[in-house]
Amino acid sequence: MKKFWLMKSEPSEVSVDDALAAPKSTVPWTGVRNYQARNFMRDGMQVGDGVLFYHSSCAEPGVVGIARVASAAYTDPTQFDPQSPYCDLASKPEAPRWLLVDVQVVHKTRNLTLPELRADADLQDLLVLKKGNRLSITPVEPAHWHVILLRLGVSE
Repeated sequence: MKKFWLMKSEPSEVSVDDALAAPKSTVPWTGVRNYQARNFMRDGMQVGDGVLFYHSSCAEPGVVGIARVASAAYTDPTQFDPQSPYCDLASKPEAPRWLLVDVQVVHKTRNLTLPELRADADLQDLLVLKKGNRLSITPVEPAHWHVILLRLGVSE
């Protein structure tokens, strides 16, 4: 069964435009360094799952694109790169700690901003809106997925 996810990216790292400019509009989702978010990629995500591409840590955070999971989880090479801000010296190639999935942008959308999401009565239980939630990857309920697509004017 298809699942849905919200994945946060800082536009200075990888923006929706960067993803669209990449070959096949696909980017590796590197740099996840939270075990719960990693476990979502490893245990929950499947190729074809829907993704809300969310810009965070920017002037106007919000959903800026619709994407899909384009690969199974695999080893994130940035954990072994001493030049990477995501280097983890405790992680070993024979037992990597960190994984990534490839994400393919399907539609760039207008920015459905965080204040708009908060103001929408149909989205009050969306995990990204919960106080204290700072995860970069969160599951999205099918009902929330459909409401967000409706608000963005995107058909499935």
